[in-house]
Amino acid sequence: MTRCPPCKDLAILGEYRAIAEALFPPCGLSAGQEPGIDAAACFAEALGIGAEYQKLLGIKKDTAQMQLFLGRFQNNLDLLIQKTWVEKSDVVRKEKLQDDVPPFMALIMEEQITRAVEEFGAILEELAYLFFGSQSTKEDFTEYTFRIDMQMGLFWWYGTQLVSLKKANKSAALCNEYQWAVLLLGICYLTNF
Repeated sequence: MTRCPPCKDLAILGEYRAIAEALFPPCGLSAGQEPGIDAAACFAEALGIGAEYQKLLGIKKDTAQMQLFLGRFQNNLDLLIQKTWVEKSDVVRKEKLQDDVPPFMALIMEEQITRAVEEFGAILEELAYLFFGSQSTKEDFTEYTFRIDMQMGLFWWYGTQLVSLKKANKSAALCNEYQWAVLLLGICYLTNF
């Protein structure tokens, strides 16, 4: 078995590198080679959302309890979007992002997890732009967010990995259990941000 070389451009610092590489290996993910749920649980701990993440991981997606949690997610995301200061020209982006959240949540309730992962990647791209402007499109964006706050940097690195999965059309090849575990990380983090 060949071991892939470490990513030279991985902008993750010391203690978080092993946790991040366990969730998203530097050589990428492929069908049948997903890390276990344990990798996602360790990542949740590093993000500071471990207890809630573990609780939610066992809840069925089409239940009232999940609807309640997703309602909290939407409320918090709406607050984050509304509190974001943007140029007048970007107000339409804010409104569109808020409009994208209910269909995303519907995908979860319908258990269309592959599509939900892809949509969440798009939501995170827009949210990063609203928070950080054009800095979010630069190569050193992850390093920039790590300098602001370590956990926030880890979260935005996670977001770039989801976007990479979408752009490479690889999310469909991953099992639903792994996709749900990865998706739930971001939802929990933003619910508690």
